[in-house]
Order: sequence, then structure tokens, then C-alpha cells
Amino acid sequence: MWEKHVIETSRGQFELFKKGEGEPLCVTHLYSEFNQNGNLFANSFSHKYSVYLINLTGCGNSTEGKGNDKYSMDASVKDLEAIRESLGFQVWSFAGHSTGGMLGLKYAIQSQASLKRIVVGGLCASADYMRHPGSIYCVENPNNKRLREIFAVLKDPKATIDERKTVSKEWTMMSLYNKAAYDEMITRPNSGKTVSKRLDYYSNKELPNYDLKPLLSFIKVPTYIYAGFYDVQCPYEFGVEAAELVKTSTFKVFHQSNHYPFIEEEEGFKHFVDSIV
Repeated sequence: MWEKHVIETSRGQFELFKKGEGEPLCVTHLYSEFNQNGNLFANSFSHKYSVYLINLTGCGNSTEGKGNDKYSMDASVKDLEAIRESLGFQVWSFAGHSTGGMLGLKYAIQSQASLKRIVVGGLCASADYMRHPGSIYCVENPNNKRLREIFAVLKDPKATIDERKTVSKEWTMMSLYNKAAYDEMITRPNSGKTVSKRLDYYSNKELPNYDLKPLLSFIKVPTYIYAGFYDVQCPYEFGVEAAELVKTSTFKVFHQSNHYPFIEEEEGFKHFVDSIV
């Protein structure tokens, strides 16, 4: 189990979970809530780092925050900075997957003096993935209609726990190249349930104008970007694009993975983490 901590910061109270020894590394996701089960992505770093798994504003026992933009990437970076300062770190590293990776790019653009490195993947630096037929989020994708039905269940306050688990499994299965990996995945402690109010803000307020591409060349911290070759959420070419735009980047492709290389190619992902300097 991960150690639970609740800390006071200049931006309110935040809940976080810690595991591992070594340099401090922050992990979070833009619209997920974590608990003491930790998270499979975050766990990939705990053999090398002291990992701090963060519940952002509105997640778990963290502050509800103030303002119309409290769930935005800008506000989330400010939250992370307040947490870093309260923990007493001059710098730390950041790792994020999917929209956590997108947040990591934003963090490196806005506050790179606070970062030693970032490790990000399963991402796109703009909203272009929403228009790519290879992404399940694109209306032209054959799975998009069903995905929207899944989201409706996840957002429905009347949906039962079993209903949520069933549709969450279906969403995950869409995003696995090796479907058998799911059976291994569910045997391990994990958390990261979708927080609907944050997902709604991202989808309706932030995503329509989301485009970091013109700013990526300003990132100077070491940046490690990875992508699954068969990714159906943020297709592989968007990881390549981000890596080309970040001049300090190192790029890694996982050839037998969809959206979850840290599960589908676990040993290969561990070697990738070990290679980070």
C-alpha cells in the first residue's frame, strides 16, 4: 500500500500518496482520483524514485478550490507548484500518462525551473487527436459511438459501481493491443477513477483551444517521451510530433503496445525508466 499524506499548501489542502526511495518524482493525471492502492503507471517509477501520487483539486480529499478555471491545466500547474513548495523540494521530476502527460508538457512550459526532468507519453500536444480517425475520440472512428455511451455511464450519478466497472473495462480493452494484459492488470492494486467534473471541464472548456505545439521549443529540461505504436487514444504519430518539437527530448516507441505500454510491455517500460538520467 502507498503511504497516505494530507498536506497544507498556499492553495489549500492536498491529498497525496508516497512510495519508493530516491529523488522526488511527482505523478498525476488531469481527471483521475487516486487512493492507497497507488497506480500502475506511478508504480513503474517507485523502484527508482520517491514517487508522490497527487490528487489534484476536486479529487479525493484535496481542496475543492476556487474560481471558474480551478480544474484547468494552468491551475493544476499552480497546485503542483504549491505542493512542491510545501514538501520542501527546490526541484523534482514529473511523470504523466495520457492527459497527465499533456499536463507535464504544460508544467515544463510554465515552471521548468522547478523540474529536473519530465517523463510523458500517450499524449498529443494539441487537440488534433480528436480529429484523427485512428483515435477512438474522433467521430469518424468506429468505436466512437460506443465510447460516448461509456462516458455517459461514467458521468451518470445514478450508475452503480458494477455498471461503472463494466464500462471502464470496456474502455480499457479498446486501448490494449495485448488483450490478455487486462487479466494481469486487474490482479494488482490500482486506482485512478474518473472524476467527472474535471473530465467535463477538460472536454468542454480546455480541449477546444488546447494547442501547446508553438510553445514546445521553449522547453529546456530533459524530456522523455514514449508512445505505443498501436495507440488508439492518442495515435503514435502525435508522440513523434511532440518529440520533434521538444529539442531536449528523447523518444521511445513501444512496438507491442496500444495506450498502456507500462502494462503491455512491462519489462521494456522498466528498462526505459532505468535508462532515464
